[in-house]
Amino acid sequence: MEQIITLAQNETVRLDPDRLGELYAQLGEAGAEDVVCRAMEELAVRLSHSERLFRQGDMEDLRKSARSLVAISEQIGMHSVARVARDVTYCIDDNDPVALAATLSRLLRLGERSLTAIWDMQDLSI
Repeated sequence: MEQIITLAQNETVRLDPDRLGELYAQLGEAGAEDVVCRAMEELAVRLSHSERLFRQGDMEDLRKSARSLVAISEQIGMHSVARVARDVTYCIDDNDPVALAATLSRLLRLGERSLTAIWDMQDLSI
């Protein structure tokens, strides 16, 4: 192993503006902003919590946390985050620690980038 290659961890963030538009149409501006803000806050907390659960080896609660990330992400149009969170649950179910570590790392990166994109899109302050 004389050569080490560093892989670029760059994935395009995709948000579903139609989903956000639906929220605004259903709930009005104030209601939709409230839902989006709470969902973003909960996503940030759950992502951090998921990382902590992984480090503690608590796969049962990590699976629950990943499932909640799926639901929250879909609510506000973060379908990529939902898909990768679902993949985390599959890795847990398959008892594949290597795939789980890689997939959870991807979820954390994608989740962080998606949150930033929504904040930028909604022109909200952190």
